[in-house]
Amino acid sequence: MKILIVDDNPTNIIIVREILKKENYRNTTAVSSAFEMFQSLGLDHSGQGAVTATSDIDLILLDMMMPEMDGIEACRIVQQYEGLRDIPIIMVTAVGDSKKLAEALDAGAVDYVTKPINKVELMARIRLALRLKQEKDWHKERDQRLQEELKLAGLVQNAVLSAPINDPFFEVDALYKPSFELAGDLYAWYPLGDGRYGIILLDMMGHGISSSLFCMFIASVLKDTVNTYVEPEKVIQELNRRFSQLHIDSQLVQYYFTAIYLVVDTRFKRIDYVNAGHPPGLLYMEDGSLNMLETGCPPVGLFDTIDAETRSITYQGSGHIVLYTDGLLEAIEGAQDEQISFLARNLAASHKLDIAKMQGMFFDDGVPQEREDDKCLVWISLKEGEGLNENQE
Repeated sequence: MKILIVDDNPTNIIIVREILKKENYRNTTAVSSAFEMFQSLGLDHSGQGAVTATSDIDLILLDMMMPEMDGIEACRIVQQYEGLRDIPIIMVTAVGDSKKLAEALDAGAVDYVTKPINKVELMARIRLALRLKQEKDWHKERDQRLQEELKLAGLVQNAVLSAPINDPFFEVDALYKPSFELAGDLYAWYPLGDGRYGIILLDMMGHGISSSLFCMFIASVLKDTVNTYVEPEKVIQELNRRFSQLHIDSQLVQYYFTAIYLVVDTRFKRIDYVNAGHPPGLLYMEDGSLNMLETGCPPVGLFDTIDAETRSITYQGSGHIVLYTDGLLEAIEGAQDEQISFLARNLAASHKLDIAKMQGMFFDDGVPQEREDDKCLVWISLKEGEGLNENQE
């Protein structure tokens, strides 16, 4: 425990040091001016220094009235540095002016003692300030550990996302920007054999840890569900069944997620899909026409059972499908119809994903807003190839 005493009067320094020594606070340092205090704290003579300035000082006893620079101004300068502002400062003053004392507390001092110094009062205020600092340090360390764990959890969550696929007749990739370390969006795709691929994009209600844990649960059952049931309506119904089995005790919040699940058959050039309350997918055909993959059933998890029906679209030649979450829509000004129209116009130019263009258009938007949603865009390129009809299988 290290205490810094700042006073231009040597007698006052001797008195304070003796009081502290008798209370077993022997690790003390004394300086005679605000400028010397700055140097003890790792700043230069004028109080300038690195933004991340730090010090091993645990408490400062700072005289309010000193020549050149008073204690209030010195305290105000110390508070400018994040690495120093947690050091408790107790003002030592002979001034009984309540306005001055209030100014000192506003400048960042945690407490004050008056001269002549009363030993009992001084030690009580020191113990209180050190106890508060200890509690603050504990919370700070806990928050730091929590942030490190959240970052690690974010890396684990990111690891379950599917890697891009680039096959002769099919490509799929995604751009993703979570709003926090942990996200509520999830995308995945799986080769199903015979030129078929299952692709899902979902958006969990809410933000933060709870949404990300639900996402991780869905990710843990997704591969088995897709490979076992394959057909979109059965996959969505099974996910609804598994999600309902979680038995969330809280009745105040209804957890659910929107999802769009596709099976792309590159041999028969057919797309089977279910849209469960999700923003419409965009299917661009070779002739320039656009098909909306509209919602056909409620989100997953709202009800014990879900009435989903698979819809099918065939295509010829090349084309592309764009799936996205509502966080991407929120990056566009206007009502939802205007947002979707903007997407439909700006995503039609090429069947191949232009990562730089999409990044600049939707994801490189500076500092995120406090409540900004996760953003995700999945791009499926349907390549030219000779398709089969069902009689040719």
